[in-house]
Amino acid sequence: MTFNEIKNRLSGKTVGIAGAGGLGSNCAVALARVGVCKLIIADFDVVSESNLNRQYYFYNQIGRKKVDALKENIMAINPVVEVESHDIKLDEKSVLTLFAGCDVIVEAFDMAGMKQMIIETVLDELPGKPLVAGLGMAGWGDSNSIKLRKEGNLYICGDEKSEIADDNPPLAPRVGMVANMQANVVLEILLNK
Repeated sequence: MTFNEIKNRLSGKTVGIAGAGGLGSNCAVALARVGVCKLIIADFDVVSESNLNRQYYFYNQIGRKKVDALKENIMAINPVVEVESHDIKLDEKSVLTLFAGCDVIVEAFDMAGMKQMIIETVLDELPGKPLVAGLGMAGWGDSNSIKLRKEGNLYICGDEKSEIADDNPPLAPRVGMVANMQANVVLEILLNK
């Protein structure tokens, strides 16, 4: 399949991205680069200097809302992509409101409780909807431990064991690997339908 054929197949496809941090910002950029038609991105946080080691933001964007800065970055890469950004802390109700019409949803939270909330909400309330989650990307090295596991419509990318801690921080290489794996799984789902 040529790149033009890929872009044609992706026209009209919408991907929801829950979280605009390390996973969400990098996954969104990868999907924008390949021509996904529309991205619906939700996050309530602002860019901080500590985010720059792994998130797709720039020093001059510190203090700005992540969804606004990410939309700006995506528009600089591919102005054809439609980006719908929502400055919101997602809950069960808003997940359903924002993402029910998406072809695929990407879970990109860094807090375990939020991950659990979106996984349970999508699996219970949108049972046929593919959900691509990230789990286990902290630290560095051990590249071969990052994998994909599928359970029904839930796709889990990561090593599923390396939890973020002060002595095991999230860093660009492994976070980027998982975010790009998530984008690759999204493409696989969209292009194989």
